[in-house]
Amino acid sequence: MPRARVVINREFCKGCALCTYACPRGVLVISRDFNSRGYYPVMVTDEEQCAGCGFCAQVCPDVAIAVYRE
Repeated sequence: MPRARVVINREFCKGCALCTYACPRGVLVISRDFNSRGYYPVMVTDEEQCAGCGFCAQVCPDVAIAVYRE
């Protein structure tokens, strides 16, 4: 059971990758599939490894990420 859950709004995400650099555990990567606006949004690779720190949500300029912790 993951300690935290990262929810990414794929339609708001423009794939700037700031969150991928901010994530201390490296669980965020740019997706290979684009969204309806033509951007490649971020996705979570291993939710079990997420610490729930929220750094990704803090640096997101498009407010496309929410982090929920237990």
